[in-house]
Amino acid sequence: MSCHQRPPEGSHVKFALAALIATCAAGLCGPATALSASEAQPNIIFIMVDDLGKEWVGCYGGEDTATPNIDEMANTGMRFENVYSMPQCTPTRATLLTGQYPFRHGWVNHWDVPRWGRGCHFDPAKNPSIGRVLKSAGYNTCIAGKWQINDFRIQPEVLNELGFDEFCMWTGYESGVPASGKRYWDPYLFTKEGSKTYTDQFGPDVCNQFILDFLDRQKSATPFFVYYPMILTHGPLTTTPKHPDVKTKREKFAGMVEYMDHLVGNVVKKLDDCGLRKNTIVIWTTDNGSPSGISNKLNGRVVRGAKGKTLENGSCQPFVISAPGIVAAGKTSDALVDFTDLLPTFAELAEAKLPDGYNIDGQSFAPLLLGKADDGPREWIMAMGGGAGTYDKNGRVINVYRYRDRVIRDKRFKLYAETDRSSAKLVDLKSDPAELKNVIGDEQFAAVLARLQKVEAQFPAEDASPRYNALPAQDWDVKQKNPGRKQGLHGLPSNGRAK
Repeated sequence: MSCHQRPPEGSHVKFALAALIATCAAGLCGPATALSASEAQPNIIFIMVDDLGKEWVGCYGGEDTATPNIDEMANTGMRFENVYSMPQCTPTRATLLTGQYPFRHGWVNHWDVPRWGRGCHFDPAKNPSIGRVLKSAGYNTCIAGKWQINDFRIQPEVLNELGFDEFCMWTGYESGVPASGKRYWDPYLFTKEGSKTYTDQFGPDVCNQFILDFLDRQKSATPFFVYYPMILTHGPLTTTPKHPDVKTKREKFAGMVEYMDHLVGNVVKKLDDCGLRKNTIVIWTTDNGSPSGISNKLNGRVVRGAKGKTLENGSCQPFVISAPGIVAAGKTSDALVDFTDLLPTFAELAEAKLPDGYNIDGQSFAPLLLGKADDGPREWIMAMGGGAGTYDKNGRVINVYRYRDRVIRDKRFKLYAETDRSSAKLVDLKSDPAELKNVIGDEQFAAVLARLQKVEAQFPAEDASPRYNALPAQDWDVKQKNPGRKQGLHGLPSNGRAK
């Protein structure tokens, strides 16, 4: 099909006014922050790479790797410095879907649902969903990439139930189905037609083309939302169609980074070709830092991959937003943002109502994107979670710790809180970006410590575990996955010897 530009609709003015009234009533804007008609209900594309830190991205100072498409997005949009995901994929993905922190939605630890089972799943009846929120505002919705928090053999309709009209997904490894372990060459993917192996094809290409085809069909006045949780750059390390002869671990990872950038460029080009670029907000980010054992230079400093750790190179992600005509070009923001903020921000942009019956932890930074504010609404951000979960004597999946360690930071200082809620480390990120020096005993930082401790004190004493109505028992349910074992933490994460 050919591309069709969505014409502006005069009726969007009334929606913009309604959004303004609701926003101001919530105290999020002043009297001069109205959305224009052209800004009402923009298309939204949210691209999230799997396992990649700032040190591999050119516009952040990453060296020896080419990311021209992401760099161009930064040139034509806004680049953020202080955006927190959670340190591992499952806590991050559940956080952005729900707008809630892991201590609230319960996915503090990783639980690989199609591999381990035990009835656990991301339950549409128990959780809010960013897809449903956008769908409720009249958006066509699409998702393509990696999922891993449901088993499509048992729940073939779950993505529709979570608000996604169209989907092409790698579910994660399904126990008992060897073909499902492949996400790259000869991938095993799930669509409305079911799951199958795409012989002699490259999984990231299949998902990318699915999104391009979806964009081709957006021909009416209906806005659209694309959630693109990319398969790249997570292991296993592999060759790509553009890097068929790479051999070493580093060469393969660098090639995967560059191919990821190529696929992002395909999406932006399609928007241009279809005449949709001017009313589309494209967000590019990552779910956590690069894998351990893989390093790269960032502005001349060697940075090690820190996936699974609450170091800055594990939790503070590259985050670029490009939307010519909506978001100012060439801007760098030090606003504090974390992944709980995505749902309320998208809801405000889409003129959608937040779901009833849930405590949403995030705060909208839409006014910042639209040039109506100079900063975001936050004074602190937080990251927590990671490591495999466990299950109790009744077989229900639970978290390993009653209170998981976490980090809380403002624009300069960062506090590490341990599992007993003690304050273990305070870092001055301005003078010590590698986080090598603990200044918690320095009297000149006593007020900073007290301020961040006050934030930590407001969290519940016990983290929630995943909330779900258990699915029927299956033959592949894991029989023992660290049941009752306190595993995962061995002191604070470190980029080197602390002083």
